[in-house]
Amino acid sequence: MNPYQSFVNSIARSLREAQTAPLGGFPHPPPATPAPAPGAPTVLIFSPHPDDEVIIGGLALRLLRQSAWNAVNVAVTQGSNKPRQPERWKELNACCAHIGFGLVQTRDNGLEGINPKARAHHPDDWRRSTARIAEIIRERQPRAILFPHDRDWNSTHIGTHHLVVDALKHLGNSFATYTVETEFWGAMDDPNLMVELSETDLADLIAALSFHAGEVRRNPYHLRLPAWMIDNVRRGGELVGGQGCATPNFTFATLYRLRRWQNGQFQPVLAQGRFLPVSEPPAALFPAP
Repeated sequence: MNPYQSFVNSIARSLREAQTAPLGGFPHPPPATPAPAPGAPTVLIFSPHPDDEVIIGGLALRLLRQSAWNAVNVAVTQGSNKPRQPERWKELNACCAHIGFGLVQTRDNGLEGINPKARAHHPDDWRRSTARIAEIIRERQPRAILFPHDRDWNSTHIGTHHLVVDALKHLGNSFATYTVETEFWGAMDDPNLMVELSETDLADLIAALSFHAGEVRRNPYHLRLPAWMIDNVRRGGELVGGQGCATPNFTFATLYRLRRWQNGQFQPVLAQGRFLPVSEPPAALFPAP
């Protein structure tokens, strides 16, 4: 008897059973989260598409639940399918309401042309989009921002990276914030932060992701999120900890690159890679200046 057969069978069975679960519309929201205190720090999530906010939002969720921060999603675009954009906005509202994230719309139906080609060939449109992102950052004064890294494969993810960086430059050298680069379509070569997620937090992120029903019906990627976060522990053990490092006893985790934007450029803040278990408060990563 193969001692791992039942292990593989249980994974396959769980995946088949999860395919019958409802998509959004749950009558019971996740556990109540304490309301942030007046003046609590803000983390902004710059999501290239509706759904990215919860796919990569584990750190933001932990800041919300464990440190009582304001977690706010900025919907950079509402997808490239114009007829679907209003419906995707409705799905996004329901998702963010379920998980507890605030939500900012960049403009009606979201920004367009957020990709490297548009940045190179349509400078006037790009400047207007950059100014809008800079306006949001200036208004919210975030302690930290989440946005894709510059090689995240999908053209809108890469475009969102450059859009946010251009907006930071637009704000001038006096503006500073912590930057947390994310990955989904393309893995980072050099993440320096692995954030553990509890089973409850991951289940709630998947439930929130299922509110994007029109997307997950064509590709049920919400059901594969646990497998990706398990693999993040494998990768992160050595990419974050160093070659040959012992992997921490995490089941689920998300990988990030933490730096600080200061004096108009990225600055390192970690002397070495960091593992953040669920037992440690995430706000400790972002001390006030």
